[in-house]
Amino acid sequence: MLKLLTLLVALALPFAAAAVEPDEILSDPVLEARAREVSKGLRCVVCLNQDIDSSNAGVARDLRLLVRERIVAGDSNDEALTFIQARYGDYVLLKPPYNSKTFVLWLAPPAMLLIALGVGLATLLGRRKTPKLRGLNVAEEHEINQFIERQKKGDNK
Repeated sequence: MLKLLTLLVALALPFAAAAVEPDEILSDPVLEARAREVSKGLRCVVCLNQDIDSSNAGVARDLRLLVRERIVAGDSNDEALTFIQARYGDYVLLKPPYNSKTFVLWLAPPAMLLIALGVGLATLLGRRKTPKLRGLNVAEEHEINQFIERQKKGDNK
């Protein structure tokens, strides 16, 4: 059982890798845990959809240090987030708030889904509609029958 647990931990380590450097880590484990929690909600402005704890970019390091500085200064997690948001804007948050500046971010995915469903439905309904075939009239049937009879007799006219 211990070997299995050791193997699972060893396999999970690459997924838990973070870019936080040893000199950034706070000596108080409670404050460090709070800093990590705040950092999970902050986007690296260079790496796009990567939180600052897993980014090696210089800006991410600066943000990690700023988060820790604010927490050591006595800010709550929300106050630290608000401070950084005020400095860097809503873009720095991995989950931006819903407001007039970010409503497109929130409405674009459902709108794109509705458009895709509409196009798919229109395509399916368009394929379902096949033109109705009309039958042959009497003159056309007579002409085809004559052609068949000529072919049977060997007349190629």
